[in-house]
Amino acid sequence: MIEEGKLLWEPSSSRIKCSNMYHFMEWVERKRGLNFNGEYEELHRWSVESLEEFWGDCWEYFGVTSTSPYRQVLDSHRMPGAKWFEGSQVNYAEHMLRGGNGNDLAIVHLTETRAVAHTSREELRQGVRIMASSLRSLGIGRGDRVVSYMPNVVETAIAFLATVAVGAIWSSAAPEFGVGTVLDRFSQIEPKLVFAADGYQFGGRSFERSTEVKQITEALPSVEHVVWLPYLNPATPAPVEGALTWQQLMQAQDPGADNFSFERVEHDHPLWIVYSSGTTGLPKPIVHSHVGALLEAYVMMQLHFNLRPEQRLFFYTTTGWIMWNVTIAGLCTGASIVLYDGNPAYPEPDLLWKMTSEQQVTVFGASPTYVKIMEKAGIRPGLQYDLDKLEAVLLSGSPATPETFSWFYRDVKEDMWIASVSGGTDIAGGFVGPAPTLPVNAGEIQCRMLGKDIQAWNDVGKPVIDEVGELVCASPIPSMPIYFWGDKDGKRYHDSYFDDFEGVWRHGDFLKITSYGGCYIYGRSDSTLNRYGVRIGTAEIYRAVEQVAGIADSLIVCCELDDANFFMPMFVKLKEGQSLDEDLVNAIKQRLRNECSPRHVPDKVYSVDAIPYTLTGKKMEVPVRKILMGWDTDKAANIDAMANPQSLDYFVEFAQNREDYVCPKKSV
Repeated sequence: MIEEGKLLWEPSSSRIKCSNMYHFMEWVERKRGLNFNGEYEELHRWSVESLEEFWGDCWEYFGVTSTSPYRQVLDSHRMPGAKWFEGSQVNYAEHMLRGGNGNDLAIVHLTETRAVAHTSREELRQGVRIMASSLRSLGIGRGDRVVSYMPNVVETAIAFLATVAVGAIWSSAAPEFGVGTVLDRFSQIEPKLVFAADGYQFGGRSFERSTEVKQITEALPSVEHVVWLPYLNPATPAPVEGALTWQQLMQAQDPGADNFSFERVEHDHPLWIVYSSGTTGLPKPIVHSHVGALLEAYVMMQLHFNLRPEQRLFFYTTTGWIMWNVTIAGLCTGASIVLYDGNPAYPEPDLLWKMTSEQQVTVFGASPTYVKIMEKAGIRPGLQYDLDKLEAVLLSGSPATPETFSWFYRDVKEDMWIASVSGGTDIAGGFVGPAPTLPVNAGEIQCRMLGKDIQAWNDVGKPVIDEVGELVCASPIPSMPIYFWGDKDGKRYHDSYFDDFEGVWRHGDFLKITSYGGCYIYGRSDSTLNRYGVRIGTAEIYRAVEQVAGIADSLIVCCELDDANFFMPMFVKLKEGQSLDEDLVNAIKQRLRNECSPRHVPDKVYSVDAIPYTLTGKKMEVPVRKILMGWDTDKAANIDAMANPQSLDYFVEFAQNREDYVCPKKSV
């Protein structure tokens, strides 16, 4: 065991002074006549106390291109509803593609079925121009929704950038999602065009998706065009009559850079629709703006991740997770990105480290859970591969333990920056994260990110230091959602973040902020499931499971364990005369795997006599999770507000006595 907060690494003075963060700090000092004394905390304090100055300076520093000047940085500090950079007209894709020379590398891409290949900056720009022109010829333009059911391949990146280039709105679902899960998302936004692939490969096994594509498109009456990518097999015919192939659209003539125009859109024009978990209904269709996501990309990628043109960023992700969008955002710095689709431990468990060495990755990203795979397999990348180019490891998706940090310094590289970040789909970026000028302490996220007024609040809504509280954001951020799609009166948006503390964003994470500004995330404080870096809504699980014959009711939670693993048990109340046998468990798992995704499948299923409910009829997921995480019952649940208090007895005994589950003791 390694002590939480132990100093593990410090950047050299030369490394600090060469960092983008240091250069930005000096630039602000010269412009504003300020003196931060080289202290990140001083820079952060100014960035949140002077929001308009900070974000306006970022606009200038990063050279954001707008057809017209903005009238003001921020109209008010109200949340929700703050408006940023009104009067501006920008295009996100234009900024992603403008950096670097034509021959510079843009994307390295490989999959289980494709050998490694390289796409230059000019090849990427040309591909985007051709696809964008083809989309325009199909009548796709400003405000149209374009959706993707594609693996993490270079074509998906081109499709995304081309969609955004013409002012259309992008939305993506990973191909491992089942039909029901995809329709829960796409049916809310009425797409006009679908990009779809014939399947994907994972762990050496091919998963054909032609049938699913047919079912999805037939269930979406708004769809006018389907663009078909035969990825697994070039001979696979499109399952939809009248579909156009990827090759057909890419055979169009390149209009050339001088004759191609990016559709620059207003400050509040939607960029993409991403989906956060729905715990009481359909997944939330979160809409971000071009301006908001662009500024978040620059600040996060260039200042906090310290990306430079000569670097290569890799993060293991699928197209259904916000980290795919974040990875693409690395292009705005002039750096190149690495895309991989497939099992991260196939055909050998050290696959990603082999790729990191061969492709000279400088920033390696994965969920902390990936470390457990490496440890179990006895992988020691630093001894097995040349990792001389590797400068940093980026951790995101779940809380990273001190042991996770220790493994990287012990088995990967001693002189390396561990850059841990936490934020998510909701803001397309991070609330707390890394800074290249700060030391690395075991289990600690280095800082609150610039321009983010992040605080830990106790139960009565007061900020606390060196204590665990609710993660809140007390001031607006450009990349906060502009709205939820279809949420006409804004009620769902308000209730998702501002229902607990009026005018203050509550994110749903447990956070501790130290006296010197370090941050520790201790998992979710709400009922959202966070498993292997992907947040899952309980509602879509219940909809699927409670259709299984013999199931009367159910409850599911996900617990973060001390070893960076997860335990996601499901508890089911059976119909009279039904027993929880192997066939029923398999039926539950199969339905979730088919209708949702493999990530939705619980680790174990248990039979209970009753599901705990409040007096108002709400399942008590949070209290059950707290009990399983080691909380005392009186602190975990309000018995007086329960419809059936005795139902908690099972979970108390479960946490104490189950041989197959060791309850972690959290400091919350």
